[in-house]
Amino acid sequence: MNPLHATLIACRVEGRWAGVLLRGVSGVGKSTLTLNALRGGWRLVADDRVILWASGGVLFGKAPQTLRALVEARHLGVHAIAALDLSPVVAVVDLVADPPSDRVPQPATIKIDGITLALHRLHRDDVALLPKLTMIAAGSVATL
Repeated sequence: MNPLHATLIACRVEGRWAGVLLRGVSGVGKSTLTLNALRGGWRLVADDRVILWASGGVLFGKAPQTLRALVEARHLGVHAIAALDLSPVVAVVDLVADPPSDRVPQPATIKIDGITLALHRLHRDDVALLPKLTMIAAGSVATL
């Protein structure tokens, strides 16, 4: 599969890595959320471009070799950082500039390389963004 414009970060849930694919338009805050998540114990897998593939009914992701272990901090440049080689992907989060209108959205899914994943839309300025991201990862790990 061709690299996807997205960021993949992962946290440990029940003893295994659970990756969340962050998507959104350029400048919406994927890298900012990534930096905040790293401070909260998450690990970088891939920033800006993610290579995805399915194996054994699980979607996996990794960084292209040229971007491995690199993260871009807007207005500061590209920096080397400890990163995982790969991670299973358990959910997709679309970061959006405008708050979603529904308080409790209908469950949504997305199919990537034949694997169905939970799809969540989160507002980039939500003060509870990181805890929600952790809840998404923990709630989706049962799909592995």
